[in-house]
Amino acid sequence: MSGEQIWDYRPTTGYVPGSDLAGFHVEATDGHIGKVHKHSHEVGSTYLVVDTGPWIFGKYVLLPAATVQRVDHEEQKIYVDRTKDEIKNGPDYDQGAHEEDPEYRERYGSYYGPFYGGPIV
Repeated sequence: MSGEQIWDYRPTTGYVPGSDLAGFHVEATDGHIGKVHKHSHEVGSTYLVVDTGPWIFGKYVLLPAATVQRVDHEEQKIYVDRTKDEIKNGPDYDQGAHEEDPEYRERYGSYYGPFYGGPIV
């Protein structure tokens, strides 16, 4: 996956462009992490905001599209290729900062980029 942007889905995920993924369950490599609260499908800026519920005390996390390994539309589940700890240790989600602060997006590139071949922003 080296060289791909973290803000785009891999072509093998089964994601259907334009699909509404809100409400889908999200599964890390080591178990359930929550439900999709918000899904952005803007080209070059695609991500999921996941409501983790009681797993990490009702915190929201942002997952760049590259973390998605597979989308099961029938079962309404999304499988990501990160562990719960990797997700929990990622940058804190702040809706206002994400939408307005370019450095905020760079923090996600610095954190998730190395998983996919280098810091990619």
